[in-house]
Amino acid sequence: MSQGDVLKIIQQRRSLRIPFDPNRQVSKEDLRKILEAGRWAPTAHNMQNFEIVVVDDKKILERIGNIKSRISVEFLRENYNQLSFSEEELLKKKVGILGTMFPPEWRDPTKMEEIARQSKPMPISQRTGNCPVLLIVIYDSRKRAPASEGDVLGFMSLGCVMENMWLMAQSLGISLQILSVFSAYPVAKEVKQILGVPEYMNVAFTIRLGYPISTQAKYLRVRRDVDEFTHHNKYQNTGLD
Repeated sequence: MSQGDVLKIIQQRRSLRIPFDPNRQVSKEDLRKILEAGRWAPTAHNMQNFEIVVVDDKKILERIGNIKSRISVEFLRENYNQLSFSEEELLKKKVGILGTMFPPEWRDPTKMEEIARQSKPMPISQRTGNCPVLLIVIYDSRKRAPASEGDVLGFMSLGCVMENMWLMAQSLGISLQILSVFSAYPVAKEVKQILGVPEYMNVAFTIRLGYPISTQAKYLRVRRDVDEFTHHNKYQNTGLD
């Protein structure tokens, strides 16, 4: 594979938020390749402080899907701060996402308290989309990378595991979405009970894998230019030239 091919896979990687075909399984061979990519992710002090629970049993997936969660005021507020309300605004900012990806009522900061208060708990299945397999990434909360306040290096390592598996899935033509809701305490507690995960293990994130049953609408993707975040030798010297 050429350097251009690697960059192309990186650029094509995206989060698929549409339903996956529950009857089209991800092959064990492809699952093993994705897990192998995670195995070779760099981790602080080579701690490899992660375990991955592969869930493809339909009955267990259904039990997990029945777990309920609700929208929080914090999510709505912090989500609002990252929104742009037109493509022109997003192109100018080059960070964040379009507000049109969310319901209209989520775009009004004056309604956040009311929405959170009136929102009803929703089953997780509305987010997992009845996908055929979940990879639930957990880690030992009793351990941390040496001299890493708040285990920042440990969480960076988990991010490397995520990215390695994501890029491998992309190269295999398998769609993927990261579900952070699984790390929220009420949800994580129930997931751990269902899967028999020890109390000292925490859920970092969950990967939803599968094949879409429809085409996701195209949306504007933005990134800052290299010269906007690069500083050459001194912070005052922006850009690489």
